[in-house]
Amino acid sequence: MRGHIAHGLASVLLVVSLGAAQGPTSSGSKDAQSAKPSNSIPNPKAGFQAKTNHHQPYQVGTASWYGEYFEGKATASGEPYNMYDLTAAHPTLPLGSWVRVTNLRNHRVVYVRINDRGPIIPGRIIDLSYGAAHVLRFQEQGLQRVRIDLAQPKEARLQQVAELQPVAY
Repeated sequence: MRGHIAHGLASVLLVVSLGAAQGPTSSGSKDAQSAKPSNSIPNPKAGFQAKTNHHQPYQVGTASWYGEYFEGKATASGEPYNMYDLTAAHPTLPLGSWVRVTNLRNHRVVYVRINDRGPIIPGRIIDLSYGAAHVLRFQEQGLQRVRIDLAQPKEARLQQVAELQPVAY
């Protein structure tokens, strides 16, 4: 009798573990879009410790940008908003966090620092500065589907320095 129970429990555990290992069946599902990776969320008191996982995005969804109307107004971090800085507003990431934002239409990438809270419009996952939207080339459309990955500050700063180097004509 015990052998049958043990065999039954082993079978149930095997089926459950196989189902959990599969994950979502569609990358476009709502759960897959809002799923957070197994990486730790950055702790603002301990510094930014999360590792970037290029295989599993932190979030995928719609980005928007905000510009001139907010120029000079205080952000959630207390600094004045500069529409040409590479910054963004996110509802939950700690202020000062860095993220890598990829435009899923043209695959352009920009690293931005989270310095504000938002977006306030449901269905959007991040509000980018005009400067960041310009780098991603969606400032004309206003909205774009993007992928957000957590980034290390050092990686982001190096990329920004490379982007700001003068171009020889």
